[in-house]
Amino acid sequence: MPEMIEVELYRQVAELAVGHVVEAVDAPDPWYLKRGTTAEELAAALVGATITGTRRIGKLLLLDTDAHVLGLRFGMTGRLVVGGQAPIERLEYSSARSDPAWIRFTLAFEDGMGDLQMVDPRRLGGVELDPDESRLGIDALSIAPAQLRDALAGSTAPLKARLLDQAHVAGIGNLIVDEVLWRAGLDPARPARSLDANELRRLHRHLRSGVVELTRRGGSHLGDLHEARQRGAVCPRDGAPLLRRTIGGRTTYSCPVHQR
Repeated sequence: MPEMIEVELYRQVAELAVGHVVEAVDAPDPWYLKRGTTAEELAAALVGATITGTRRIGKLLLLDTDAHVLGLRFGMTGRLVVGGQAPIERLEYSSARSDPAWIRFTLAFEDGMGDLQMVDPRRLGGVELDPDESRLGIDALSIAPAQLRDALAGSTAPLKARLLDQAHVAGIGNLIVDEVLWRAGLDPARPARSLDANELRRLHRHLRSGVVELTRRGGSHLGDLHEARQRGAVCPRDGAPLLRRTIGGRTTYSCPVHQR
């Protein structure tokens, strides 16, 4: 968390900044500035610039200006507040408290519309000037069946680990991938390259429909499997005790009966 669904909500509220001129940049935490970006460089690049548009690739939010692109990553606990509006008040697995020290980055605008703030208790997100967008794979919501096949082909990594690799498929995180593989009936520990044509089609169908449905519900944490993500729980589909494993470095829940 947040995954592509939450970042899309952030992108929508960031639209409030389009057409506004940056008056000031506040970047008090050097750790939060990535790939050599400094507070001074950000101020030089952005003060006086106009926000011209917003985009999202996977879990990366991009703010286009008339001179540069600003990339915002939210890690596990990052939230976006624009003009006092926060599309998400509290993230799953994050604190419900509010602490001014958690404001890691701020853009202030000239005309009184307010500001854009990144609030991140755990400091796992980051800000980058002119990020290399080519390092990301195809967004999970727009990936075609053949592109998904190519992303998995030849890989001996576990299926879940490959899907979590943002260089191959961008946007899905731990909660979405467990939900999608549970719906598709695929074992997350299988080698990614082991899927046959029918399984690839099934995975693609559930990847798209799952993301669309969870977006409609309002978050990555609102899947059918989510309430069972705890020790001793059973599969919501067939009642079998769920497996709890670490796959791709992430805690993973799956059903040993219908996920093969």
